[in-house]
Amino acid sequence: MINLLSEIFIMKKIFIIAAAFFAAATFEVRAGNDRPIPVSQLPQASRLFLQTHFPGKQAAYAKQERDILEVTYEVVYPDGVKVEFRKGGEWKEVDCGHNPVPVSVVPASIADFVSRHYPQNFIRQIDRDSRDYEVELSGGLGLAFDLEFRLIDIDD
Repeated sequence: MINLLSEIFIMKKIFIIAAAFFAAATFEVRAGNDRPIPVSQLPQASRLFLQTHFPGKQAAYAKQERDILEVTYEVVYPDGVKVEFRKGGEWKEVDCGHNPVPVSVVPASIADFVSRHYPQNFIRQIDRDSRDYEVELSGGLGLAFDLEFRLIDIDD
């Protein structure tokens, strides 16, 4: 009788572990739900941003990325430029690879700081969130600014 109970207990544990593994795998698949979309399906604010800062450029593709807690959009151009947007259409990141981010995207205070202190470099990537702005310079140096555009970190 004891042997039968221990076997039932072991089978129950195996079943619970298998069910948890299956649930986690299903959750993972649904969390990474990316799908290509036409640029015309981007939020209005995103389309306006692209028209303003990348006029005349045709996107290679756009996609909507769904995670558990957020929806983002990414637009990629044939030359490798990537622009990421939040759900509402506001820009989150602009990565121009080995080329400068359009001056019109970079807040003037940050652009002035970089041109004064690092005149031999240009901003090749800028990322913003609710806490700060992060820029990467052509020389590889990373700078972080608070929302008041004060330098708060240097990452070399």
